[in-house]
Amino acid sequence: MVRAEEQFVAYGHKNITGTHKSTFEITREDELTPAGSCIIAIGAEKGAADLSDTFRKILQKPGAVLETRLTCEDFSVIILSEGSPDLALSHKTDMVWRRASFTCDRTIGIHSDHTARNIPREMIKVLKSGSILHIHLIVSSRD
Repeated sequence: MVRAEEQFVAYGHKNITGTHKSTFEITREDELTPAGSCIIAIGAEKGAADLSDTFRKILQKPGAVLETRLTCEDFSVIILSEGSPDLALSHKTDMVWRRASFTCDRTIGIHSDHTARNIPREMIKVLKSGSILHIHLIVSSRD
């Protein structure tokens, strides 16, 4: 079993709605319009391209499992997703978790068991007030 971890923070914003039904996103961008229903945090310290080489290589292995722990104030959620050899992991500002198998340069997880709509509403409420979101990514693969 091989494993790698990444930790970073991002921030809530008054325009966070967390209502998208097929994805959720964390971005390095500093602004958010009300149309960004998948974005749950902005001002992130990392985009997909900033993940370590070790983390990226494990995430791109067939059968890789990505565990995403999101913590904001007293609220926490764990999201399980799959990695894929098709992940480019090259976007400089965004990370997107998807319910489907579609990949692009922003995708870091597919077949995710959560979307923005499934993030606990209490967490979305505190993110709307600008609270800090702690992101802990753990990727593992049998080899």
